[in-house]
Amino acid sequence: MEYFVVIPAAGRGKRMKAERNKQFLLLNRVPLIVRTLQVFEQDDWCKGIIVVGNRNEVNELRQLFSEHKLSKVIDIVPGGKERQNSVYEGLKAIKGSSLALIHDGARPFVSIESIRELVVQADQSGAAVLAVPIKDTIKQINNHKVVKTVDRNSLWAVQTPQAFHLHNILQAHETAEKSGYIGTDDASLIEYSGGQVSIVEGSYLNIKLTTPEDMVFANAIIHEKEGQDKDV
Repeated sequence: MEYFVVIPAAGRGKRMKAERNKQFLLLNRVPLIVRTLQVFEQDDWCKGIIVVGNRNEVNELRQLFSEHKLSKVIDIVPGGKERQNSVYEGLKAIKGSSLALIHDGARPFVSIESIRELVVQADQSGAAVLAVPIKDTIKQINNHKVVKTVDRNSLWAVQTPQAFHLHNILQAHETAEKSGYIGTDDASLIEYSGGQVSIVEGSYLNIKLTTPEDMVFANAIIHEKEGQDKDV
């Protein structure tokens, strides 16, 4: 099987409290965006990567990808006003594939095994997302007071990649754009347009790096992973 992947990486990441785009932050001397792309570079099923970046950083990204020999990056597309607009621009750059993945540039720890399970499911059902069961107790609040405790047995935390038949997700973006709908993730556009989305269980290690505390966890994961690789 084969797929193309769109990587939105244009956000400023204000919660990271960094002076620049968090995609350039180093994880054990390797930029975050490079670590994320390396996963897809190593997957034979991936036939091309489209990165959506800040238009002021396109040249810097292009140089970075060249230095790290990321040969599957076929285009760097300037992003739009919102993440949803950026993803749409990236999807329109895909040529010659029926399956499209969308993956956060700030999730460097997704495994190739999870990606392939997702691709197989999306090929069958049309739309699929990685997700993990919620572990914590969830409470609904109002004005800092508990309204109720929510049954967590039916709650899953959704991750990326999210995978779709290209025609379906493009059509969902067009529908959302016409009505002014902004979804919380890419799959919500499919839901909004009346489609069904399947769940593929992912890994709790597939974290999104959003805050400075996440960088601590990320470096711990890298230390553990690269330590294991050296022992093999």
